[in-house]
Amino acid sequence: MPPYPTIVVPGITASYLLDGYPLPPETIWSVLTKEYERAALHPDDLRFEAAEPALVAAGQVFEIAYRELIEELRHNLRSKSDQPVPVFPFSYDWRQPLDMTERRLGRFVEEVIARTKLLRHYDRAGYADDPKVNLLGHSMGGLVIAGYLQRAGNSHRVAKVATLAAPFQGSFEAVIKVTTGTADLGESAPSSREREASRVTPALYHLLPSFANGVMVPPSLPRSLYDPGIWQPSIIDTIKEYIRLRGLSGTGRDDQARALFQGLLEVASGHRQRIDSLDLGEIGLVADDWLCVAGVNTKTRVRLTVEDTGKGPNFRFMTTDRDNRWGDQDPQQRRLTGDGTVPFEGAVPKFLSEANLICVTPDDYGYWEIQDRTVSAVAGFHGILPNMDMLHRLVVAHFTGRPDRHGNIWGRPAPGISKDDWRPAVSGLATPDD
Repeated sequence: MPPYPTIVVPGITASYLLDGYPLPPETIWSVLTKEYERAALHPDDLRFEAAEPALVAAGQVFEIAYRELIEELRHNLRSKSDQPVPVFPFSYDWRQPLDMTERRLGRFVEEVIARTKLLRHYDRAGYADDPKVNLLGHSMGGLVIAGYLQRAGNSHRVAKVATLAAPFQGSFEAVIKVTTGTADLGESAPSSREREASRVTPALYHLLPSFANGVMVPPSLPRSLYDPGIWQPSIIDTIKEYIRLRGLSGTGRDDQARALFQGLLEVASGHRQRIDSLDLGEIGLVADDWLCVAGVNTKTRVRLTVEDTGKGPNFRFMTTDRDNRWGDQDPQQRRLTGDGTVPFEGAVPKFLSEANLICVTPDDYGYWEIQDRTVSAVAGFHGILPNMDMLHRLVVAHFTGRPDRHGNIWGRPAPGISKDDWRPAVSGLATPDD
């Protein structure tokens, strides 16, 4: 039987957005194009754009982050050159709540299965008797996959999963994006023009951190970032002004702004709770079916201080909040690291043991990957991590069950996990010290 077809689910901001209302359609979001005004959502109905009439939908995935990954999988998953293994990019409207994207992914899984049944070598191998797919998610794509599986339960058609740098418990960069409009979340340099649009982008709230460590809050304030009471009053003020400029009603803007903000937080909180409740055993999977990779050894925002000014909360964003203690001997201190965007604590899913995690660092780019090393240094390790050649080999070994021909795959256990207790999804995995 050939390997199951693979679907690659990208991260936030990493799919083109096309406006199909003009003829010909116009690109409003791409690697080089960022039309924030046209991508902004309508405060009275966040399914649609504030600048109507429009017909915005997802286009292709960002080639700079995923082309190399997809091409390598297409080449290396196959065992014979005349028997291709389908690898499909799954682009989606990354602005929308992840519940909507999960349902769309479910429909795409069925489409991929139907298309794969039409391939002669899959038909001859009996693929129709047990039709499944493998899923690979980068960054927010990992949350989409986890949410899809939790929602689908035993009815899912997934054989194996690989997630790369997924913020299962969030990233402080999402807080900065909502608060200031600038953060290291996408594959391109941030811009202050994003602030107003960011505050009414539902998917962004799905990335808020929920792990216990890192948020320093006085007893007078709520501890959860899903509680509106912990946020600076300026958030509501900006949303209220956004409603004034783009909304329909001329009255009650203050109440509308508060309701809109609270609704965004509640939807995201509910989704995080669903992901946290995912039980692999209940959906017919085991830990070895899930390859979970976390990026480390890069200076990353690992903490946030919230102060009570007496007039409301205030977030203090300090350079000292960015840290990298990966080289520390103390396992607790070593957790103060990440991939530049997602802190290690945010990369740990609740449905897997930390013994199952595989940690990779920027040093894992091969000597010959000069361009990737350069882009990683400029654009950030998180965004360019899917280009790592070693990870391509690791994913192939996971999806096929075949050992790497050259034994050239490796990884590192999570802080505090000994080599004897390490249980990565790919058996026999070496560490750089071996």
